[in-house]
Amino acid sequence: MKIEDLGFIGDLHTAALVDHRGTMVWLCLPRFDSPACFASLVGDRDNGFWSLAPSGPVKARRQHYRPDTLVLETEFDTAGGTVRVIDFMHPDGKRRDVLRLVEGVRGRVKMAMRLRVRFNYGEIVPWVRRVPEGLAMIAGSDALLLRSNVPTEGRNLTTCADFELRAGESRFFTLSWYPSHEKPPPALAVRSRLASTEKFWQRWCARCTYRGPWRDPVMRSLITLKALTYRPTGGIMAAATTSLPEKIGGSRNWDYRYCWLRDATFTLFALRHAGYTSEAGAWSGWLLRAIAGDPEQIQMLYGANSGRVPDEVVLAHLGGYAGSRPVRLGNAAARQYQFDIYGELMDVLHVTGQMGLRSSDDLWRVQRHLVEFVARHWREPDQGIWEFRGPRRHFTYSKVMGWVALDRAIQSVERFGLDGPVTRWRRLRAEIHAAVCREAFNSRRGAFTQYFGSKQLDASLLLMPLVGFLPATDPRMRRTIELIQSELMAGGLVYRYNPEHSRATDSLPPGEGTFLPCSFWLVDCLCLLDRRDEARRLFEHLLRLRNPLGLLAEEYDPSTRRLLGNFPQAISHVALINSAQNLSEQVMPARERSAGLQSSVSRPARRR
Repeated sequence: MKIEDLGFIGDLHTAALVDHRGTMVWLCLPRFDSPACFASLVGDRDNGFWSLAPSGPVKARRQHYRPDTLVLETEFDTAGGTVRVIDFMHPDGKRRDVLRLVEGVRGRVKMAMRLRVRFNYGEIVPWVRRVPEGLAMIAGSDALLLRSNVPTEGRNLTTCADFELRAGESRFFTLSWYPSHEKPPPALAVRSRLASTEKFWQRWCARCTYRGPWRDPVMRSLITLKALTYRPTGGIMAAATTSLPEKIGGSRNWDYRYCWLRDATFTLFALRHAGYTSEAGAWSGWLLRAIAGDPEQIQMLYGANSGRVPDEVVLAHLGGYAGSRPVRLGNAAARQYQFDIYGELMDVLHVTGQMGLRSSDDLWRVQRHLVEFVARHWREPDQGIWEFRGPRRHFTYSKVMGWVALDRAIQSVERFGLDGPVTRWRRLRAEIHAAVCREAFNSRRGAFTQYFGSKQLDASLLLMPLVGFLPATDPRMRRTIELIQSELMAGGLVYRYNPEHSRATDSLPPGEGTFLPCSFWLVDCLCLLDRRDEARRLFEHLLRLRNPLGLLAEEYDPSTRRLLGNFPQAISHVALINSAQNLSEQVMPARERSAGLQSSVSRPARRR
């Protein structure tokens, strides 16, 4: 099973992955970060799955979404006929249901349904019994209820159904989660639920204001972002999965079912410029709740409900995706010191204030705390944007984002008349800028490098012009972009850094694919350099890497032509949306984010 063979459905609380063979291989209930009851994606079939497909040979299969929805259809052609399996989850805040409807399209097809529920990431076999409402599966505090208009029976700890479907006939299966100490939820009218699910997504898509030439990929990316949103809080998950590897058989396997603060500004621009102001407001509200309190205690990532991320543990009973072990739960990066995050927060809160999504008094109190933390700590080393599990260093991007934090505070005073020690902040901003230009610039290479005193490049440097630290046309920046193109690219895509040199900064063994968001950042830089034809070619190359459903993971291996990493990846889709907007020239998030900043950059540079 390839990552690119996976489809994605969700209900704004959780999500499931379905492969092109009609097998549901991943499902966490009742939330994105809850334990999985289908975990065969990172184990084997004994760890839970749900298949619904023809029982005999399949001549051809096709998978697609209904237009402008998250309703997934998988069609199977057999010698006897054609059937269609429809998978969806209704975005209802009151209950968690997975619904599967199978329709006869042509001829006769013999079908097989196999359901193997294994709670706690495939570890616990439930107690299964028939109840008046259907088939109940219970383990601890969790319960699932299967309803169907097809008779089922148990075989080898698996629920089975075999039936024949003719053209025009249909059968349904619904799987509903509920707390085991409560009564099961009432039955659903599946057809009615399907119609209302389709209508929900189509109405939501109708709000999109993007009018550029890449409407379909942008819309699919926006739907994916919406589906990765935890509706009660507005938090957006980085991905729906844990431990899909950055290299097949490797150990760089992380749990991404959390919300990364670092993605906040890019996400806000993507939603705002596509017309989704309420979603942008919900996201910024989640952000404010998550970081409330002492800046010293801010984590890099949080749970869907703004809660703390659990300590990282290994699920030893799981064999990993394609043998890629370990499978991890929780994420140790939440405890790292990553200084760049304070600049990201100041940036997104500044944009939030400009959008009028939060009162300026509330925002400014938070911003004052953050910028003073930056003023006290910017000279300290950290673990960087890539969450290196090695020694702390003076990473260039981290220092740049310290500059961003001070710059946005200064802008708030200058533009909105807020109160703050702006003279001291200007002095610190100039000091950080000078330090980066002096310590991170390698004169022999004519480019900026990964950390102070280093010779190595880093794709995070592509963000320097996007946040307004230097214009893309600055000779130092232009040379940096050119070297990244010549040294960090393979198959037309960008690596985060040279994998062969990672041991200098990371305790983990090297091995990963090209990083898709970095490739989109290069598109944005090329736009700022007015190399638009080149930017367009790269963007369209990136679009061709999406799976047949229009979904992206975090990374891509040009040698094997495989998607890698957790899936679907929010930041990859955010980057796609922003690059499409930059290329369309209706709005340019890259130019807007740095608008008005270049003059504040150039004056200190001339004084030096």
